[in-house]
Amino acid sequence: MTTTTLTNTRTDSKILPIATVFLAGVMLLLVSGIAQATVLHDAAHDQRHAMAFPCH
Repeated sequence: MTTTTLTNTRTDSKILPIATVFLAGVMLLLVSGIAQATVLHDAAHDQRHAMAFPCH
């Protein structure tokens, strides 16, 4: 009699989403630290208008 053993390997890759969010946060901090304040203000202001959010 031959017995075959099947193993179920489950790969829960929780590190990939965590690493992605971490890198995105670091990049956001670096970009906002390097960019001039007027550039950040104008980008946020334009985004508010693009989403039809009143800002004035």
